[in-house]
Amino acid sequence: MKKVLFTFLLALATFAMNGQQINWMTIDEALAMQKKSPKPIFMDVYTDWCGPCKMLDKNTFQTKEVADFINASYYAVKFNGEGNTVVNYKGKKYANPGFDASRKGRNSLHEFTAFLKVEGYPSMYVLDKKGEIAKVIVGYYQPEQLLAELKTVK
Repeated sequence: MKKVLFTFLLALATFAMNGQQINWMTIDEALAMQKKSPKPIFMDVYTDWCGPCKMLDKNTFQTKEVADFINASYYAVKFNGEGNTVVNYKGKKYANPGFDASRKGRNSLHEFTAFLKVEGYPSMYVLDKKGEIAKVIVGYYQPEQLLAELKTVK
């Protein structure tokens, strides 16, 4: 009985530590969903080496209030600003021809990141129901700060 209780409490603690989950997808998936059922897009542009990006993931995106709000209000996108995915946006393909998979740390800038004119990481973009940029939020935000910013988007 003690083993079962311990396992249950351990599972509960693990869930509490991991927090809520945002339903992340690719930008192509979100744009396709937007055509079927119009809804704004929340896009987190990050890099693997960015400390504030990791803090945003751990401290802000994991909170129930933020995850619930983003999941209910947006299609949520995670986009690596130095990654190797191909993005199809408004009839144009964006890639990262200089991407080097063997490179640790910083990599070359993705063409879509350049198109967005990302000024720093993390950068969060809200795209309206037509896929146009409606708001840009740059830097680390605590949960209540991010919610306040997102609630100002019309």
